[in-house]
Amino acid sequence: MAAVFLVTLYEYSPLFYITVVFVCFLFTSGLVLGWFGLGVPVILRNSEETESSTRVLKKQMRQVKNPFGLEIPYPATASVTKGIRLTPDCLEDCLLTCYWGCSIQKLHEALQKHVYCFRIKTPQALEDALYSEYLYRQQYFIPKNDKEEKFCQLPEDAQVADFGPVPRSRYPLVALLTLAEEEDREIYDIVSMVAVIHIPDESYRLSCRILYQYLLLAQGQYHDLKQLFMSANSTAPSSSNTSPGERSTDRSLLEKAGLAEEEAELHEETSKDCVVCQNGPVNWVLLPCRHACLCDGCIKYFQQCPMCRQFVQESFPLCSKKEQDEDEST
Repeated sequence: MAAVFLVTLYEYSPLFYITVVFVCFLFTSGLVLGWFGLGVPVILRNSEETESSTRVLKKQMRQVKNPFGLEIPYPATASVTKGIRLTPDCLEDCLLTCYWGCSIQKLHEALQKHVYCFRIKTPQALEDALYSEYLYRQQYFIPKNDKEEKFCQLPEDAQVADFGPVPRSRYPLVALLTLAEEEDREIYDIVSMVAVIHIPDESYRLSCRILYQYLLLAQGQYHDLKQLFMSANSTAPSSSNTSPGERSTDRSLLEKAGLAEEEAELHEETSKDCVVCQNGPVNWVLLPCRHACLCDGCIKYFQQCPMCRQFVQESFPLCSKKEQDEDEST
């Protein structure tokens, strides 16, 4: 019967070819629309399916309180010969210990010893790990919530004008912040902070800045504290618990990233919202690029960062939904 039908169609060739084309069209439509349970191109899916397919991994975060903060109030005036001013901002009584000309190798060995051997909770512990591989040491007592500037300078008899050409074997300045009271070290997960500071000299005139900040935990880990990159006029939510060392202006962050001019033109001066919808507050940080630019509503639609187009591997919120509701209620 089927053979007779095909022969009849073949005799009327136009109908035969029309039927073949129609069958192929139906089969192709079924593949594209997912009638046979196969994969469907994202561009033809509805919005709910798109959200589930493009959602990136949400990084599990653990909130900790950082008792230490350190800033350089006047980086343009700092130099090896003229010294540097530091502004600590600590939640508890602390000790600020500055090590001039600290050995790079010994410092990183000390960080590894914090993980494997003993905890660096005091200046003496760090000095024991450094084996006195530094040129000069200064120490200040920092009262709780005191933001008074501290002046650090090499003594004149040290006769150090520079630390040699790059690559160097010594950091110009390493600042250590530790908790002054023993009972405070039992309360906080973060027991000390190490800040590596570049100071310009005759050989290397790069502007003064904090190169690295390491947070040392009581459990034996240490983490590299990194800054977040935001749109030119956005500000992080107050509940994000960023340390004072991270609170440099958004403009300076973009200047370091080379994005200041382009990003500043994209947003109004009063804009503090998501760079995509311009409606919700910025709450999500994208990794590894560290751009904080998306709201809760837009995060589920992006696999690439809308600011730098880098693929997003993980993301985390600056504050939870509960914290947002509490902020709105207050």
